[in-house]
Amino acid sequence: MAAAAKLAVAPGAPTTTTRHRACAPLAVSSATPVTVSLSSMTHKKEATSAATAVVKKETATPTVGGPAKATLTQPLACMWQEVHGADDWRGMVEPLHPLLRTEIVRYGELVAACYRAFDLDPRSKRYLNCKHGKRQMLQAVGMDGAGYALTKYIYAAPDVALPMGVGRSCGKSRWIGYVAVASDREAARLGRRDILVSFRGTVTSSEWLANFMSALAPARFDPADPRPDVRVESGFLSLYTFDDVSGKFTTGSCRNQLLSEISHLVAKHKNEDISITLAGHSMGSSLALLLGYDLAELGLNSYPNGDTIPVTVFSFAGPRVGNLEFKNRCDELGVKVLRVVNVNDPVTKMPGVLFNESARVLAGRYELPWSKSCYAHVGVEVALDFFDAGDIACVHDLQAYIDQLLTCTNDITVASASTMEEE
Repeated sequence: MAAAAKLAVAPGAPTTTTRHRACAPLAVSSATPVTVSLSSMTHKKEATSAATAVVKKETATPTVGGPAKATLTQPLACMWQEVHGADDWRGMVEPLHPLLRTEIVRYGELVAACYRAFDLDPRSKRYLNCKHGKRQMLQAVGMDGAGYALTKYIYAAPDVALPMGVGRSCGKSRWIGYVAVASDREAARLGRRDILVSFRGTVTSSEWLANFMSALAPARFDPADPRPDVRVESGFLSLYTFDDVSGKFTTGSCRNQLLSEISHLVAKHKNEDISITLAGHSMGSSLALLLGYDLAELGLNSYPNGDTIPVTVFSFAGPRVGNLEFKNRCDELGVKVLRVVNVNDPVTKMPGVLFNESARVLAGRYELPWSKSCYAHVGVEVALDFFDAGDIACVHDLQAYIDQLLTCTNDITVASASTMEEE
């Protein structure tokens, strides 16, 4: 529906707002999310060709309080570093830059492909695995023009035991996503060779159980420097590191599969400009963030001459993953994270509903005893605001996220930093 999309403060917050022109450069941080109010819009399963379309140089960019005006937008190849967070998305989030919006939607569709390819038919021989071979998968789900070649399927299983043996078969490795690399033609459009890892969200009973294992555990990814203060959610960690030797299609942990494949692709394209993009929905966004941290901590995102390959995480409806030390270490290592969340989505507020960023310090100066057990979000947040009383499940649905991003293009009101901090 061609309805106006407005950026608004969530209900209950002070009404003070600051209006900006759409082209004004703005500083952005995780403390100043953009909230796009789309509650009056109906969900439409529109054609998703816009997600993979090249943004033209003449792009209609709306101006607050007035009609849309044509403004020159650089091709993606000229500014892909900014789109991938080289400057922490300053001036690109409030409002969303058209190139950034297009890239978020494009990566969202590449994550949605995991769901469309996932076999949920209990009678199938590929039950809870991918329905298609790597060469046909994107074409089979209607994304033949995505411009990526799949190089490896990824499988994972959490190290959990369900009570009384219920769902024991679901504890085996299941297809969790894929690794792909941009084709020559797509690499020319993108301005670099993009290595993509895409993760689906929670489906099996053991994965749901892992989501509720909210105790923090040391990551210890680098044996030479284990950093015991860097802690992550134990369920996500087990899904990432557990080695299931009984897997039907593969052996080895999700972590080992990914580190091996990405290292191979980096070595293969070492003479080109490379980006590593990790995208996931819900639980998949947690795996994407763990992988991003792991690559950077081990230094696997490096060219042979020691230069750093940028690692960017596009997180859709993602929960918190680790504590403040984990967040700070990700920032220190240069892992860029763009979190797309729906303010009505409860998953994005977990774990750490009570013990989170705001519960660490008393009166702004005194660190509380449980501070190291508090969860913290990582990165820059783009907060959508949509809710359909007739379909409560839509608040966490990936396609609903994509639909809102495709339709929010008009009038914009941005909450000031002080307003968001008060909220």
